[in-house]
Amino acid sequence: MKSLGRTPFSACLLLLIVSLAGCSATRPGSLLHASRGYPIDRHAGSSESSHVVQATLLAPVDAVTVRAVQEEKQPVKEQVELSVAALVAEVLARNPNLPQMIAAWQAASAKYPQVRSLDDPTLGAMFAPASFGSKTVDSGYSIEFAQKIPFPGKLRLRGQGALAEASAAQNDVEGMRVQLIEAAKLAFYDYYLVDRALSVNDEGLKLLREFRQSADSRFKAGLAPQQDILQADVEIGKQRERGVTLDRVRKVAVARINTLQNLDPNEPLPPPPATLDAVSGLPPVARLREYALMQRPDLRALQDRIAAEETSLALAFREFYPDAEVVAGYNAMMGNGPMRDMAPQVGVRMNLPIRIGRRNGAVLEARARIAQKNAELAGLVNQLNFQVQEAYEQLLESERILVLYDKTILPAARANVKAAQSAYTTGKTPFLSLIEAQRNLVNLRDRNYEATADYFRRLATLERAIGGPVEAAGESNRPMQKKK
Repeated sequence: MKSLGRTPFSACLLLLIVSLAGCSATRPGSLLHASRGYPIDRHAGSSESSHVVQATLLAPVDAVTVRAVQEEKQPVKEQVELSVAALVAEVLARNPNLPQMIAAWQAASAKYPQVRSLDDPTLGAMFAPASFGSKTVDSGYSIEFAQKIPFPGKLRLRGQGALAEASAAQNDVEGMRVQLIEAAKLAFYDYYLVDRALSVNDEGLKLLREFRQSADSRFKAGLAPQQDILQADVEIGKQRERGVTLDRVRKVAVARINTLQNLDPNEPLPPPPATLDAVSGLPPVARLREYALMQRPDLRALQDRIAAEETSLALAFREFYPDAEVVAGYNAMMGNGPMRDMAPQVGVRMNLPIRIGRRNGAVLEARARIAQKNAELAGLVNQLNFQVQEAYEQLLESERILVLYDKTILPAARANVKAAQSAYTTGKTPFLSLIEAQRNLVNLRDRNYEATADYFRRLATLERAIGGPVEAAGESNRPMQKKK
């Protein structure tokens, strides 16, 4: 085989590969992401690095959820009494909607190393077949190695856009968590309400049977008509009918809770607690709105998407500048004869960004999308403020109603039943008045438990509106104490 010239071809190609590999390698100042395996550039700006750090805070399995489940000594179905905290932990651990959103976030996070990477280099070869075996010329061939290098700043902007989209997807996960927490609490309080209604129904049946015995005794003594006994039987039948309806409602409530936990709808559940503890003191509504503006995941996700659109606009401006393609090769055809030193070649190619209309269109599109997202953000802020105000006023209403029932309405209703029972025993009032007093007490007790459930349901709605617990909102803006 003939000599390749003064510069060895293998050494030239090795030098080319090393130099191009150095162009695409991570700079010494970059860190390797431990869980993802892609570089985090320290020199890309603090905002980009913070996006990467934020994107790693949420593991594929929520650590807070796992810890909450591990702290429960028994599964929900084996507990003596169902608690709302245990139910929320189970729903977050089992509901399939959360892994679905986490997978979407992970897919968005995986775009970062793709958009920050250079295109694959290209390798080309050409041969002059007639030169092989020729006695007049050397064998002619050319080998070319090329690497496209985008205009400075394009890769960084693409990475920032991908990180902003990943952060938005992470906030979507947090938004799903908030929604699941609200759904679990609403289901729990529905379950609590029907359990209390069944208890009131059983106590009403017991009291009605006592009334019937009293009416039967008075009838046998000739002090009351048989109609009192028949009226008691009618009321007992109506109360039993109500029990059938409540049993159906309870089964539906159990099925709803089990569905949220991704369990069989007929899975048995422990009973809820007989009493619920209300929140002690609400923060001012202005503080709740401020907390919501900082905490709401959907608001943060929309802000991240606006940041992604702004990077798209910056990238659209960079498209007016050309990309370069570095080329190196060895062309033996040009080096045939005494000009062998011309065989090694190095060059640069670049595109000519003369299609201005297409690039102007991309800029206008990016600006329009930013305007659209900003208008959407303004609308979401207005909606957020209204939702917080509405939920806050509803919660205050429930507080006042519960105080009325506890201090005034229920004590008076119970005293009314006792007075009617005593009056009927002495023959001072008809049996119908006793039945009416009892019926009124049952309705008022039901309404009291319904008001209690409404209070906690409205509290759950308020927490969803602000994006976190009410207690955290009350503590978030407290003035810091000066260190002594």
